[in-house]
Amino acid sequence: MIVTDAPRLTSIVSEVWKPALALFVWDVIVTVVYFVLPFRAPSLPLTIFGSALALFLGFRANSAYARWWEGRSLWGLMINASRNLARGTIAFIGPENDGPKRDLKRSIVLRHAAYVHALRCQLRRQDAKDEVHRFLSRDEAGDPLGRTNVANGLLDGTGERIAEAQRNGWIDTMQQSRLESVLIDIANAQGGMERIKNTPLPVQYRFLPSLFTRLFCIVLPIGLVETLGIATPLGSGLAGLMFLAVLQIGEDLADPFANTAHDLPLCAMCRTIEIDMLQAIGDPAPEPLKPVRGVLW
Repeated sequence: MIVTDAPRLTSIVSEVWKPALALFVWDVIVTVVYFVLPFRAPSLPLTIFGSALALFLGFRANSAYARWWEGRSLWGLMINASRNLARGTIAFIGPENDGPKRDLKRSIVLRHAAYVHALRCQLRRQDAKDEVHRFLSRDEAGDPLGRTNVANGLLDGTGERIAEAQRNGWIDTMQQSRLESVLIDIANAQGGMERIKNTPLPVQYRFLPSLFTRLFCIVLPIGLVETLGIATPLGSGLAGLMFLAVLQIGEDLADPFANTAHDLPLCAMCRTIEIDMLQAIGDPAPEPLKPVRGVLW
């Protein structure tokens, strides 16, 4: 996620130079043809076309941003629920710092740290094995890593350990129910993230705006050349570039978990949860992640 007030110039140039160059070349071709082989530019209702296209692109960009913001809200819920899980586990099971109770508390908290990193990797289509092994032994990680949904396997294991605490008499059924409700919140947040990841924008939202924007950029200099003359490449190019920029905004925000500079900072949010989990059990914790060249990953 870009956290500076404005993106870096090099970032802007890297994203716009190809469409800007293509637009400029096409506008120059149309302008040269107009002056070398004069033709009567057809009367095109560009204002109506442009207004309709702007509404279409704006609606698409709003839909993409809604997906991005929902993903951020779900991760905010995940951070809060993670803190609740650690606090409830430590408070309910008791303050003992050695023996079986201590081991169980550490197991629940460390499994959850592994869980959020595994979920991040799943959403970004990355291998979660190394992240899970940072917190769990090979025996503990074996069953979750053998599942299709590694994060859900880790969450199931957390529920089993809470049930074990109740069977041992370390927590009562009310406390177990309270911790289980936190796990339900976590599972619901994960389900919402998976829904966003696995359900792209409808094909009409993805294909038609792209098609109409490019068609508009093609006909734009033809309709403007008679009015702008030699300035057509500049005027038409800038106008077309604005429409392409709005189109790209929708592309950048449609998948908030795609691991690009425009997506959610999953690494930073997982690091925040990791710090909270480790400090809750008294272990040393890493520093929060900081932006790299204006981008928080």
